[in-house]
Amino acid sequence: MQVVPSMRVRVLCNVFLVAILDLELSAQWKFVTPGIPHDPDGKAVLTAPVPRRDGRPDLRGMWVAREPKGLDLTKGLKPGEVVMTPRSQALFEQRQRGEQDAENPEVNCLPQGVPKINSMPPPFKILQEPNLIVFLYEMFGRYRQVFLDGRPLPTNPNPQWNGYSIASWEGDALVVESSGFNGKAWLDYAGHPTTESLHVIERFERRDLGHMDVTATIIDPGGYTKPWSYTQPLMLVVDDELMEEVCENPKDLEHIRGRK
Repeated sequence: MQVVPSMRVRVLCNVFLVAILDLELSAQWKFVTPGIPHDPDGKAVLTAPVPRRDGRPDLRGMWVAREPKGLDLTKGLKPGEVVMTPRSQALFEQRQRGEQDAENPEVNCLPQGVPKINSMPPPFKILQEPNLIVFLYEMFGRYRQVFLDGRPLPTNPNPQWNGYSIASWEGDALVVESSGFNGKAWLDYAGHPTTESLHVIERFERRDLGHMDVTATIIDPGGYTKPWSYTQPLMLVVDDELMEEVCENPKDLEHIRGRK
């Protein structure tokens, strides 16, 4: 089935794309990020080697998705790689027809969910300590904690939008495992559903100073008949910082198709 985003979805995505273009064109802060090598012309050398901390890749920094895949996480995948259950397929088709535009969480100022939140145009920052990694998201001012202290995932969690996350290192790759989701988030703007059985495995691999890949595997027996994966390239943002981004009461919600 061809994914055709609704008009509301396209408008929202255009707003986000304009926002990231503004970020790239004009930094809000007038300073030089410490520890970043620059060439004689003053341009950051993003192909410099991966920085390390305590023997591990140092993932700290402000990152932005390159060619963000949040519009449709399945784009570029082969036919048959993503197979939905009948219930999820029917729900997806309703969303494709625009019948649930008003139920889109972001239209209602609700969180994007995992892993979509790493595939949206607005930037995010990674803070890294030996036993804890924190993601600070500019979009809606969200945050996410990832624990590396050996604890297991909760067995009877209180369902959350971003779930619960633990991680471990596999060589130079940080592998994040998340579960305990509430099943309300859309995987992408196209409307691919999630359920409370969603389990996400993200593999963060920093290729050099300025580039990192995040490969996310979606395991959701309630919504999909088999696991599937996609990769989102990230780029380091230098000489700037996160801005405040607040989602206020959307006054156009009453005009969106699908509103009850």
